[in-house]
Amino acid sequence: MSSSTASLIFLNIIILFQCFLPSLSTNSEGNALHALRTRLSDPNNVLQSWDPTLVNSCTWFHVTCDSNNHVIRLDLGNSNISGSLGPELAQLTHLQYLELYNNNINGNIPEELGNLKNLISMDLYNNNFQGNIPKSFANLKAIKFLRLNNNKLTGSIPRELTRLQNLKIFDVSNNDLCGTIPVDGNFGSFPPQSYENNRLNGPELKGLVPYDFGC
Repeated sequence: MSSSTASLIFLNIIILFQCFLPSLSTNSEGNALHALRTRLSDPNNVLQSWDPTLVNSCTWFHVTCDSNNHVIRLDLGNSNISGSLGPELAQLTHLQYLELYNNNINGNIPEELGNLKNLISMDLYNNNFQGNIPKSFANLKAIKFLRLNNNKLTGSIPRELTRLQNLKIFDVSNNDLCGTIPVDGNFGSFPPQSYENNRLNGPELKGLVPYDFGC
């Protein structure tokens, strides 16, 4: 075999490999979405197109991908789904929008969602989530909209969340939260309606009252 022929074969292999890269990169994302589907009850069959035999999950309804076939948006609001979320969602590392509002999802919010570093918006409102707000949400440096209202969340608002400099909207109203309302960072600008119908105390008085999140 001549050197030119060998080079041509090698070049073809590289091109073939690059063609498969988008599909390979989305395998873990497809597995994560399929794992989510197995956790959910779907009486209206909104997840019918989520076929695990298809390598590219970008063809599924309610899933949006970027030009590199990475999942960047999951739209399942108003879908009448129930069940729970699992740690597998953290495999959607390029996710920017997580829209699960107005459903009947219950259980705890997975700590692993704090690994979604590209997340801009998380809408989990009007569900039946229980337990604490994960402290790991402090890692969501890009997040601008965090709506957790109208659930059954308990515990306090993690002080770590006050480090979220890009956060524009934060709503935890109509839960069962307790402790003190923070005012550090952007939290000083959120309206009282963001906290109403909880067991929260008034805002801390900086320098006068200890920052107490106890319940």
